[in-house]
Amino acid sequence: MYDGTSRPPLFTPARRRRALRAAAATVALSAALLTAGCGSAKDTPADPKAAAPSAEGFPVTIDNCGVKTTYDKPPARVVTIHQHPAELMLALGLKDRMVGTAFPDSAVLPELEKDFAAIPELAEREPSFETVLDAEPDLVYGGYGSAFDEKEGRSRKAFADAGIDTHLNREYCGKKQVTMQDTYDEVRTVGRIFGVPDRADKLVAELQAEIGEAAAAVKGAPEVPVFVYDSGDKSAFTAGGKSLGTELIRLAGGKNVFADLDEVFGDASWEQVVARKPEVIAIYDYAGSGSVEQKKEFLLAQPALKDVPAVRNKRFVVLPLTATLVGVRSAYAVEDLARGIHPEKFA
Repeated sequence: MYDGTSRPPLFTPARRRRALRAAAATVALSAALLTAGCGSAKDTPADPKAAAPSAEGFPVTIDNCGVKTTYDKPPARVVTIHQHPAELMLALGLKDRMVGTAFPDSAVLPELEKDFAAIPELAEREPSFETVLDAEPDLVYGGYGSAFDEKEGRSRKAFADAGIDTHLNREYCGKKQVTMQDTYDEVRTVGRIFGVPDRADKLVAELQAEIGEAAAAVKGAPEVPVFVYDSGDKSAFTAGGKSLGTELIRLAGGKNVFADLDEVFGDASWEQVVARKPEVIAIYDYAGSGSVEQKKEFLLAQPALKDVPAVRNKRFVVLPLTATLVGVRSAYAVEDLARGIHPEKFA
């Protein structure tokens, strides 16, 4: 039974990606964290002349989550908070613009491992305001809303007052529902900010092609009810209707059983899980939430869940949390889900 653990999703040309998928095992999270944790922002300052994007087309004004920023030239010293914005920048060939990152929460994409490890890790979780300032960035790019937590002194206004621009992944701009269009728009927006729109368009085309292949494979297949298990024991912390996960499940030929939960993530009771009879469980894998095996063991050991079809038949799909967010992994998560939801279409 396919459970999605055979390899992490890959960002490669189709032929190379399939070959790697057949042979690769999931990259160990501990190794990724160890290799990512070396150095400091002062150790490896970015060289503004190295692979500097052209300033043609500037200034560029971006309205991001209600914050309007005008860039007179491409940013040269960027700190990313959270892994998915870091991977997006690396996929666009912007390694030389990056002077720090923080909060890696999944194994890094294999083809980005070397570049990711070369970026100084400022903190295991969100860094303090002072730690970010020490890296002397001209832009801070956050993945989750917590990147700019006002209570922690990291508000966007605080950075602006320090002369530092900010950008927040659009998934946390408060839209009603996040879709793959948000991913494409995010890639293109970052491409504009850094003066590399052609690279962004190429990346978007590759992501669209990947989704097209997976969607075509499950076209006409019956919709399968899917429950997302992020974490939790007394209740289930799950992906709601505003999450990109809901869209990924739909594209893969399934339906999120908690699509009516009007949040990106939220709690559901186990009684609700039982009542909605999911046939597949998508397990989100990330640091600090327990291992995949621990999550499976927990679900399989609950007497109340024994008659849930997904539990009874042990139908699990494992996804790195970063694969379910607005970033370069999300398109590849569709095929992982499709293979777990409709394995007969990939036999």
